[in-house]
Amino acid sequence: MAIIKSPVFKDISEAEISEMTSAGFLRARKFRKKAIIYHVTDIVHEIGIVASGQVTIEYIDMWGNKAIMSNIAPGQVFAETYALSGEPLMVDAVASETSVVLFLNIRKLMDSQPENVHYKDTILNNLLHISIQKNLTLSNRIFCTSPKTIRDRLLIYLSNESRKAGCEEFSIPFDRQQLADYLNVDRTALSKELGKMRGDGLIEFRKNVFHLLSIC
Repeated sequence: MAIIKSPVFKDISEAEISEMTSAGFLRARKFRKKAIIYHVTDIVHEIGIVASGQVTIEYIDMWGNKAIMSNIAPGQVFAETYALSGEPLMVDAVASETSVVLFLNIRKLMDSQPENVHYKDTILNNLLHISIQKNLTLSNRIFCTSPKTIRDRLLIYLSNESRKAGCEEFSIPFDRQQLADYLNVDRTALSKELGKMRGDGLIEFRKNVFHLLSIC
């Protein structure tokens, strides 16, 4: 299995990737668009690593209301907290397009003897850094969904995306429905507010490409 660019495999060689595959620590699987990779209440022992495509982490409450918690791009990981803790999933992991996912069996890796698996500490250290970054991302989402108005939520989200891109023009990883789910608002109301913001001279946009004209 060829190595992919992922923080999980930082300082891991091609040979070590092959060792993981041969030892049964690592496997790959392809998913069609909208396929559920992990379902709420599943107990998992494998961390998902997106090799290609895109995965969304979704929360659906008892009344069927859906919120997108995060978008997982190639190289990024998901379900690491659940795989390490053994707790049932509280979310769904869904392929938002045709995707290839690598599964790293972290439980099996942790149970292995370190003298026989020399890359074990490197993997665990990489996962620690990933968890820290995930906490920062979660904090950002809390900032985005805290304001009461849709405009304020959009301003915070788009401002953060602009800062990450280092440019006033940038693309976001969501379509309109996904953005509405991420911000926990109604799609129609979101589209209406985007139109108002464009009319007020705050933004320009085409599909998922935005240009910030002013922030107030």
